[in-house]
Amino acid sequence: MRARTIWNMSDGLQAVFFDVGSTLLFLEWPRILQPLSGRAPLPDTEQLRDLERKTRKRFDAMMQQGSAVDHGFWYMFYSHLLETLELRDDQLRDSLVDATRISANWCVMRPGTREVLKRLGQRYQLGVISNADGKIAAILEQCGIADCFTTITDSGLVGHEKPHPAIFEAALKSTGAAAGQSLYVGDIYSVDYLGATRAGMQAILFDVAGTYRDTGLPRVESMEGLEETLQKASPKTAPSPL
Repeated sequence: MRARTIWNMSDGLQAVFFDVGSTLLFLEWPRILQPLSGRAPLPDTEQLRDLERKTRKRFDAMMQQGSAVDHGFWYMFYSHLLETLELRDDQLRDSLVDATRISANWCVMRPGTREVLKRLGQRYQLGVISNADGKIAAILEQCGIADCFTTITDSGLVGHEKPHPAIFEAALKSTGAAAGQSLYVGDIYSVDYLGATRAGMQAILFDVAGTYRDTGLPRVESMEGLEETLQKASPKTAPSPL
């Protein structure tokens, strides 16, 4: 991985686009892992984050060798999880993967997310670019943040998944924002960061688990951290608190 810093925001940032999974919304783990109940001890939050870190690193390496879609991430994740729990059950693994692909299971929002989005919306056009099942707009509506975005680009409707440039181009076209003056915020280097930068956009990793902490890549661990990063980069145009 080669580090790349965010450009000088004084050059004119027009739009900020967000991934959804593991960025705006997170999995409802008790629901997802319910099939493990009675078969193995359920992993705690730190164990899940440790597994996320390991899987992202392996997945990034795989993607850069030629894989074209990101659904394989969860196949790898649950394969590693079941291996750790000493469970050999392909049907269980596949059911966990399928449950994770359902937008409705991404329904946990970190406190303060809406408030930060509303403040950022005073300065920039905000949009969503998500690999999803065509239903992500409805989930954002249910979670109370759909109104924060001027555009929502869902791979299930566009027909292309990140990191394909077409999904980023569709999102940019929907806002009229220039690629070079747009920022993408997502959690996986090989899918989100490389996909966005190869489409001409700037990018920053939303790295809650700390996967990329020692890489030198631009990253934040919270929405508040993103807001602070943007304010420091362009302090003269910082938004007023709501």
